Amino acid sequence: MSDANLNALPAVAAMRIALIGCGEVGGIFGRALVARGVASVVAYDTLVHDAPRSAALHARAQRAGVTLRDSAAAAVAGADLVISAVTASNTRDALASAVPAIRRGAFVLDVNSASPRVKIECADIVARAGGRYVEAAVMTSVPPYGIGVPMLVGGPHAAALAPALAALGFGTEVVADAYGVASAIKMCRSVIVKGLEALVIESYVAARRFGVEAQVLASLAETFPGMDWERNGDYFFSRVIRHGQRRAEEMREAAATVREAGLDPLMTAAIAERQQWVADLARAGTFADAEAGVRWREHADGIPADAGMPAARATSTAASGGTR
Repeated sequence: MSDANLNALPAVAAMRIALIGCGEVGGIFGRALVARGVASVVAYDTLVHDAPRSAALHARAQRAGVTLRDSAAAAVAGADLVISAVTASNTRDALASAVPAIRRGAFVLDVNSASPRVKIECADIVARAGGRYVEAAVMTSVPPYGIGVPMLVGGPHAAALAPALAALGFGTEVVADAYGVASAIKMCRSVIVKGLEALVIESYVAARRFGVEAQVLASLAETFPGMDWERNGDYFFSRVIRHGQRRAEEMREAAATVREAGLDPLMTAAIAERQQWVADLARAGTFADAEAGVRWREHADGIPADAGMPAARATSTAASGGTR
């Protein structure tokens, strides 16, 4: 589909925008877009059907000035720009449920953390429905930046959408006219970033239990003097406690990316497992409020001694007489 044969996006004040997903990222984007003065911002989130959590969703949408719809199809109908901001594992399904209702020529900006192959499949789903798919890779945490968070975009329609994104306040950079490039950059970076989080958590909890954390952090500071290891410990623990589930899903997509490159994702799969471990502990109520300035030591001390490994592995280890 050639962009030259389709209508350009209208001016900001006339632009109709739909969000698929109204969680942290969708809420931040929605609030900023409303403040930018677009014609309308509507959203759909699966939590609208989750009675225990739908009240919080409605309150978040109301604060942002976003109108909720009860289905993805209802949200995207008539939209000029659809933004998909869901969890990594729902990337494909979210678009598949929405695009049958999009208007011909509508842009679909996919900001989800998915592998290159998934992004390419999503592009095909959107193209078959008559839409214009643009893959996006959010390159750092959204809250400090808001809608201007650094974001790489790619695909044959990325250049056509870029001016409108800039007018809306997005901080985008077009990196390729092919699909999969932006997501490959993000996924390979995530192996390092999320891997460092997992390494710090695993190392610090073990060091704390041996009572040697002061010596370990001092040695790290000597070897890597440019990093504040104490502060990073606090930050990494708080971020993974809050977003471990999302990070675990992203790392499974990163593992798929590594596999798509022809490598066995040994390290990446382990990172996903450690992120999931923290997410499961957080869901069980193990940790104090990660937003209340709790230091990493308190979080580490709150982890039960028997929570160090998955139950199946613990049983296997005990049966074999311990570790080797």
